[in-house]
Amino acid sequence: MLEGYEKHHFSAQTAQHKTIGHDIYTCGDQRPTIVIIQELPGIGPETLALADRFTDQGYRVVLPHLFGPLGKVSLGGNLLRVFCMRKEFHLFAKKKSSPIVDWLKALCRDLKDNHGAGGIGVIGMCLTGNFAMSLMADENVLAGVASQPSMPLNKQSELHMSDTEITSVRQRLDQQGSMIALRFAGDVLCTAEKFKAIDRAFNDDAERIRLIELPGKGHSVLTLDFIKGGQLAEDALQEVLSYFASQLKTV
Repeated sequence: MLEGYEKHHFSAQTAQHKTIGHDIYTCGDQRPTIVIIQELPGIGPETLALADRFTDQGYRVVLPHLFGPLGKVSLGGNLLRVFCMRKEFHLFAKKKSSPIVDWLKALCRDLKDNHGAGGIGVIGMCLTGNFAMSLMADENVLAGVASQPSMPLNKQSELHMSDTEITSVRQRLDQQGSMIALRFAGDVLCTAEKFKAIDRAFNDDAERIRLIELPGKGHSVLTLDFIKGGQLAEDALQEVLSYFASQLKTV
């Protein structure tokens, strides 16, 4: 299922001077680049189908492989794996992000400096949805989509970002334009309370994060529950594609 992708390993240090390394799968050699950060179920067929939508539009797609088997969904197994990856993921932390965000920022810098990436856009989903927001503070990232951002898992009224991060992201969004967040109305992992927290943090005086809510009880808007979302999910994906085109194609 990963035919056409090139694999390489990327390592970088976190702010706590701990080294993190993961394999990266890349398809395409175009300059506009989309980094799709896997959700908890893994890099399964639905995530690869999402990646295809972007390569078909003329983007290079980068898939960091953070945990779990490739090409299939492993929800329970991956949850156990992430619980064991405490050096990288702080699932219940509020008012600060996980160390893996430092690694993702380093990856985006490497793509820009050493691999010819032009504009870089990021998509985070589920437990990585919050990471897309944090990455918008990085000067190499020009567009971001946070799909069903769920962390901290035990506190929907809080964000997985420090106050300093929020301030930096607000400033970058004022410069670059708004980003997008997506959720299903009936999602129990990314609730209306989570969107209210995002709205309070970012949209108090301007729309910095466009909040898109789809009807239904699904969770993974762009992947596992995309078909469940029907035409409205397709419309949301088209809006995401248009957003990335406007932010990245001229860079």
